[in-house]
Amino acid sequence: MQGADLRERREAIVREHLASENAHDFDATIATFGHPRYELVALHHADDAVIVEVDVLGTHLGPLRALLPTGRAFRCRASAHFLFEGDRLVCERAYFDQLTVMRQLGLAHDSRSLAGRLTMLVSHPLTIGRALARRLRVSRSRPRRNSRSSGTA
Repeated sequence: MQGADLRERREAIVREHLASENAHDFDATIATFGHPRYELVALHHADDAVIVEVDVLGTHLGPLRALLPTGRAFRCRASAHFLFEGDRLVCERAYFDQLTVMRQLGLAHDSRSLAGRLTMLVSHPLTIGRALARRLRVSRSRPRRNSRSSGTA
């Protein structure tokens, strides 16, 4: 199988795979994110792979590790690399930004926001304390400028 025939077969396998995920064949996935959906954004062919970009959509309805369900919906862009040997799918590697999902679920905050700064302070007091101590040391070691202007008479 070569050329266009191989590409068509691989693409059919990837599309079937995405459809099976949309059909909720994975009980563990459904238990955490009710009714996940994958919206195909782009599909690219390589010599031994099909690479897809998808938007993953879902609602957090079950426990996620130790986190109780939030009931919030999320949408996250992801990339999946489907690796082939001939027309046989041998591997799927999915990549996505977990922080995007966690923020949308209300489980993470922008580090520049007040909530993010307070969370960081509570979660990492030693790290923040060390950073402040370092900043004080550096500011004390810099020579101070004389605030009065030095004029010549």
